[in-house]
Amino acid sequence: MTEIFGVPTQALFGQLLIGLINGSFYALLSLGLAVIFGLLNIINFTHGAQYMLGAFTAYLLLTKLGIGYWWALLIVPVVVGATGVVIERLMLSKLYKLDHLYGLLLTFGIALILQGLFRNEFGSSGQPYQIPDVLQGGINLGFMFLPKYRGWIIVASLAVCLATWYVIERTKLGAYLRAATENPQLVQAFGVNVPRMITLTYGFGVGLAALAGVMAAPVYQVSPQMGADLIIVVFAVVVIGGMGSILGSIVTGFGLGLIEGLTKVFYPEASSTVIFIIMAIVLLVRPAGLFGTQK
Repeated sequence: MTEIFGVPTQALFGQLLIGLINGSFYALLSLGLAVIFGLLNIINFTHGAQYMLGAFTAYLLLTKLGIGYWWALLIVPVVVGATGVVIERLMLSKLYKLDHLYGLLLTFGIALILQGLFRNEFGSSGQPYQIPDVLQGGINLGFMFLPKYRGWIIVASLAVCLATWYVIERTKLGAYLRAATENPQLVQAFGVNVPRMITLTYGFGVGLAALAGVMAAPVYQVSPQMGADLIIVVFAVVVIGGMGSILGSIVTGFGLGLIEGLTKVFYPEASSTVIFIIMAIVLLVRPAGLFGTQK
């Protein structure tokens, strides 16, 4: 058996694959957080619960209505994003002129309510969600076996992340969004409905979390706790990449997933803490994050 640094090749590449899959979800979720914080200046602690809500909505569509995975990818982000629009209009919009702490406490409270409701209804044990038929099985690459669905997650996540980055950084719509955070009165003078833009931006960020939830459903069991277990790591990813940095969220999400995978191979004891160790080092050296702007 071929070895690299004393580790069997198949085990090394297998852990790198797991790291890429985890990194895909880190990137998607931290991207949604970065969009919401960068353009609305709100620390959205509900993000993990909205990720869970996306997975459960896909599960309910399948079990109650017979609507499968591919339609769920389209329907769920819109449905869960719409709930985000309602939350923004009814609650968050009242807090924009207050300290950031109020928004954090409100979104944290909403997250606890959502998790409690789903835990009471479905219990703490996870619910299985079937991989679509076309993505079952895998491909033998010689040095490792690549499950088709895992490969799809990586490609789809990267495509969504890059498309979001392009829209925000390279289009007129993105320019309006960025300008609205710096000088909303000026943007409104050009005939742009800034409150509506802010609402739709929050809904889009929530939709990204829901999309990640749908993609995660066949890999991890659909559980009320799935968002709570992940959101702390995702916040660490956002801090390392730079709060509000779109590119930072993407690069850091995938990069930290790979580092986590490598750590499981060479020093498993540190695999659950390596991201937080990196976060502490980055905060000491560069408090704004790797891609953040020092103010």
